[in-house]
Amino acid sequence: MASPATLHAIFGPSGAGKTTYAHAFARREGAVAFILDDWMARLFAPDMPDPIEYEWMIERVQRCETQIWSTAAACLAVGTPVILDIGLMRRADRARVREIAEAAGLPLQFHFVTASQEARRARVAERNVVRGENFAIEVTPDMFEFVEGVFEPPEPAELDGTIVSESA
Repeated sequence: MASPATLHAIFGPSGAGKTTYAHAFARREGAVAFILDDWMARLFAPDMPDPIEYEWMIERVQRCETQIWSTAAACLAVGTPVILDIGLMRRADRARVREIAEAAGLPLQFHFVTASQEARRARVAERNVVRGENFAIEVTPDMFEFVEGVFEPPEPAELDGTIVSESA
């Protein structure tokens, strides 16, 4: 039996370049990228309350993640590498991915994408205006600040074996 395909989990703070990294990595490695923001935008953006409500958003994020995991498992089962860009803002989120991969016997590779706060804030503001390939949903300054408060940088031990990418 061939060795199982690798599950690649991308994480980092808002605006770090995770989605750009995930798309480039998927093209280079022949992998399937699952981008949570794309799923949320396509499935739920038309119905999004204004202002956005945290509970409304989290419920839909959980639905998307459930479907992403199901579809990713099917890709991995046939030997196709998978890239998850699903947030993983907290250490507990990353530990949960590690537990799922270990339980399924899947090779797991974390990728930490980061940049300075100034660069990330500018990138998000530009993305809101340009609305190019990686635009899924507008990230307001308040949303950016909220996510900054949620993100937990990795501990040194968590980075052991992790691919680290500094985006400019």
